[in-house]
Amino acid sequence: MAMKLYFAPGACSFVPHSLLETAGADYEPVMVKLHKGEQNEPAFRAVNPRGQVPVLVDGDQTITQIVAIVTYLDAKFPEQQYLPKDPLARAKVLETLAWMNNTVHPTFTHVFMPFKFAGTPEAQEELKSFNAKVYAGLLGEIEAMAKKAADAGKPWLGGDKLGPLDVYSLTLLRWGGFAKIDPASFPALWAHVQKVAQQPGVAKAVERERLQLNLFKA
Repeated sequence: MAMKLYFAPGACSFVPHSLLETAGADYEPVMVKLHKGEQNEPAFRAVNPRGQVPVLVDGDQTITQIVAIVTYLDAKFPEQQYLPKDPLARAKVLETLAWMNNTVHPTFTHVFMPFKFAGTPEAQEELKSFNAKVYAGLLGEIEAMAKKAADAGKPWLGGDKLGPLDVYSLTLLRWGGFAKIDPASFPALWAHVQKVAQQPGVAKAVERERLQLNLFKA
């Protein structure tokens, strides 16, 4: 039985989407339109009661959450080397991946969906403005990672091959446009993201999701 990936265009599910395409995996991509509320429909809640993407279904097993799915795909497609084999290097990549997922990502959610965290328009606007500045600072940390890798002659952020840190960095920088952040203000990261987008598997995911890399409007 082929795997299924439930994804939403432009969401963090772009990470496993790109990794599956890069691996040439036999899987079925299933689009969930968040803007239409499909994540709350009974059919999807039966797959993931939390109503979140991504969801990876492999046979009769269902896996949610980015870090868990990435770890599973690394084990399923070892030839791709999505995570380093050296224990310390592997831990450091997972450390950064977890930080992207549990710190950078939620900060953006406060910008993009402030209504989840405050009830009044005034409070929501304050949350949006405050967290946009915090988000820019977090992107600055990823910019430093990209610059360090480039200066060291390393093509990818987490290892010798394209991996989850590279694809997540694309997603996070792209989201910056919604926070009125110009990707060009992070030159090393912007150059890296454009290189990532040109990789065949990532390009297939970009095409399927119909993504525009630069969403910044002055």
